[in-house]
Amino acid sequence: MAVQLDTIRATAERIAASHNLDLVDIEFQGGAKFRTLRIFVEKNAAERAKLASVAQSGEAEDLPKGVPVEMLSGVTHEDCATFAQDFGTVLDVEDLIPGAEYTLEVSSPGLERKLLRPDDYTRFQGSLVKLQTFSPVNKNRQWQGRLTKFADGILTIDLSAVKQKGKAKKAATEQTVEIALANVEKANLVAEI
Repeated sequence: MAVQLDTIRATAERIAASHNLDLVDIEFQGGAKFRTLRIFVEKNAAERAKLASVAQSGEAEDLPKGVPVEMLSGVTHEDCATFAQDFGTVLDVEDLIPGAEYTLEVSSPGLERKLLRPDDYTRFQGSLVKLQTFSPVNKNRQWQGRLTKFADGILTIDLSAVKQKGKAKKAATEQTVEIALANVEKANLVAEI
């Protein structure tokens, strides 16, 4: 009765593509009767480009003020509901989650989304990020700052963009720090509102 996350991920990507969405992440948690499958989706690149052009023209009144357009996933409640209905049907028909009960949750990745793929680091250059490394860089594993550059697998973080705390304050003798993407354990955006 093992859950095949790779099969579920491939199915979610296929169904998301049919709704002009991209799969951002998938999480499966819990056990026995309290299992939860979380799916995070956003509009695909073409739909995000449309959203950006509408925002720049000033025609969109329902977009949040002060949030950079590249941080918006563009996903609406209706997008999540229709994806959940179609995806949930396929999960049940193909019995991809064996056993009795589970909860399916579908949402946008949020303003403080995880950065998972190299494309995420390229897309969100200029944004505030918080990250943790596997091994220390300048005697510190926790970093927060503005992602100014991502090239050749190296992240450049501007530390002067935020007030450093704890060990990072002592380690921040430089204005920037370079961290190899392979050394990043987890990273996410920091909302600037």
